[in-house]
Amino acid sequence: MRHYEIVLLIHPDQSEQVPAMLERYKTTVSAGGGKVHRVEDWGRRQMAYLIQKLAKAHYLCINIECDNKALTELETGFRFNDAVLRHLTVVKDHAETAPSVMMKAVDREESRRSPDRDDSRRPAPPRDEPARAPQEAAS
Repeated sequence: MRHYEIVLLIHPDQSEQVPAMLERYKTTVSAGGGKVHRVEDWGRRQMAYLIQKLAKAHYLCINIECDNKALTELETGFRFNDAVLRHLTVVKDHAETAPSVMMKAVDREESRRSPDRDDSRRPAPPRDEPARAPQEAAS
């Protein structure tokens, strides 16, 4: 069996259905005797160019190990699913289980946005000059 990395771009209006889609794809791989090594949900991200007049998409990355029959079944499902805008399948030499560079970036962005951080925004430093009132027009 070969190792594959699959990146999916899902229609942003279908983001609620992503967990169900992932379960369906995992079941397809497992039914074919394969394994799912890593599943990453990168969330909604800006695309480099418009696809079907959309500027954003929901990104998923799946690393699997399966045979050619299961992969063909998956890709056929991607092709006929209207929610899947694009898909890319890459053959890998070995199973990828560590977080990807993209997932690390997503985690970093989420940690910046989280309100429960201890070092929250500091107040602005005091200004040296007092605020001036607008000058009246000279007659």
